[in-house]
Order: sequence, then structure tokens, then C-alpha cells
Amino acid sequence: MFKKVFIASALCATLVTSAMAADRVSIGTGGTGGLFYVIGAGISESINKHMDNATARAEVTGASVENNHRVAAGQMTLGLSSSSTLYEAKNGQGPFKVSGPLDVAGIAYLYPAVLQIATKSGTGVNSFEELKGKRVSMGPPGSNAAVLATRLLQEYGVFKDITPRFLSYNEGVKALINGQVDATVVLAGAPTASLIDLDSQTEMKLLSAKIEKLESLIQKYPFYQAYSLPVGTYPDQTAPVTMINDPAILFTSGKEDQSTVYNITKAIFDNLDELGQIHPQAKAISLKTAKYTPIALHPGAKKYFDEVSGK
Repeated sequence: MFKKVFIASALCATLVTSAMAADRVSIGTGGTGGLFYVIGAGISESINKHMDNATARAEVTGASVENNHRVAAGQMTLGLSSSSTLYEAKNGQGPFKVSGPLDVAGIAYLYPAVLQIATKSGTGVNSFEELKGKRVSMGPPGSNAAVLATRLLQEYGVFKDITPRFLSYNEGVKALINGQVDATVVLAGAPTASLIDLDSQTEMKLLSAKIEKLESLIQKYPFYQAYSLPVGTYPDQTAPVTMINDPAILFTSGKEDQSTVYNITKAIFDNLDELGQIHPQAKAISLKTAKYTPIALHPGAKKYFDEVSGK
């Protein structure tokens, strides 16, 4: 009996020690209904499956701003963030003026989040200049969509002359269909469900920005990127649409261990075929774009990308 108890105790001690030795990788995402959570859950699955001695879990959070604070504080290993918010966190700007710059580092550009401004036939709107005097749904109040749309409309000199409404994406689409607004804003990967729905119910038009306006905007806000939606992104879209991109970024703390970040990056990018199966937008995650983060890459991520690119 004593021998059995001793063996059982020794086995329990071994299991506890192994569990304690495993790297616990927590990933800050967003709400359960959002794409950050879906992608974060897929990343955690890749880490659990392909990184030795690691246990990863996606956690529900308030998204970009909260993720930056918690990762920098060491409360989470990884976080998902919009490019603009990550840049502002690193430089102590915007919502991070009070806290000051945070010690965060990039791991990878994940997928584009494109500002899409839609209207329909009969509104008299065919360009950004023609939004003057019109009613525009800017996205949810305080959202990145509202901020980015405001900046772009200011670039065109029409923001002071519109009547803004702050509605969710689905509410904005309904308001456009019902004639309560003349245009509606969505910031998301394309195609996105709300605009697919709009396109199925009416003759949707997407406004295309002039490249010189985008270049001017990017000079002021270097975390944005120009982006072109190819023909056929939506069923009735017959011409390319040039717009602005505030991509989703995977990041970590600047203090995070280099080998840990290297192994995380390897577990994700060596197995992109598996990650791409969780959501259509996950198929956009690519080695070709991974290094295009708005702040410096963490040395562990940089080491991996340098290796796979043959440098």
C-alpha cells in the first residue's frame, strides 16, 4: 500500500511540475462576436498543436486599447490590435497620452481592415466631394471606423459639411436602405457581411479615394496603408476601389523572451494552411505581408522571418 501511495504521489508531482514548466500563452482578442476573437482562437489552436510545452488560450477583452495595456503590463503574452492603436501605444499618443509610451513590439501583420464607404443609386453621391451636405453613418461611436472616416473626410474638406450619425455597421446599412442616411462606413476585411447584405438588396456603390489624398493622409498618420479592393470583391463591383487600410496586427511585450516569441511565430507561420481554415479572412495571413507592422518587430519574430526569407 505504501509503495502504491508513493508511486501515485510521485506521478502527481511530475504532472504538476510539467504543467508549471509549460509556457502559458494568453492572447488578448476582443468580443466573442468579433473577428479578433475568432483569429485569436485559431492562433491559440496553432500554438497548442505545434509548440512544445505550451498552453495557449484566447481571452475575451475590450480589444485594441485594452490589449495594448495588458500585454505591456505582462498580464497577457500576445494581443491583437489595429495598426493605428498599436502605433499610438508605442508612441504614447491618442488614448495612451496619460499612460505614456508602452513597451510593445510587433509579431506580424495579420490581415487588412479596409475602410469601405458605401452608398446607393439615387443618393446623388458618386465621389467624396459629393458627400457635402449629406448624412453619413460613421460607424459605432468611438470606433476606429469613426476615427478613420473622420480623418479621410477632413482630408477631402467635407467633414464639417456632413451630418454624421454613429451607428453599428448593420444599423448603418439598414439606414441607407431605408433612406435615413446617404452613405455608410464599414471598417473590416472585405468582403464583409453587412455590405454583402447591402449589395444584395440595392445597387450599392463603393466610393474610391484619390491616391494623392491617401498619400497626404498617410504622411500625417503613418500607421495607415493604401489598399485596393479588386474587381468582384462584391458581386456588383465592376471597378477597383482604392481605400485606406488599418490592418490587424499580432503583437507582444518588448520584454517577452526571444525564444518564446520565435517559437510562437514559427508555430503560426509554419502552419498557415491550418489557420486559414478557421475563417475566410484568416486566408489573408501571409509570410509576404507579415513583416509590415507599424512598429519594430520583436527580435524573436524578426529572427524567424529572416530565416524563412533566406537572409
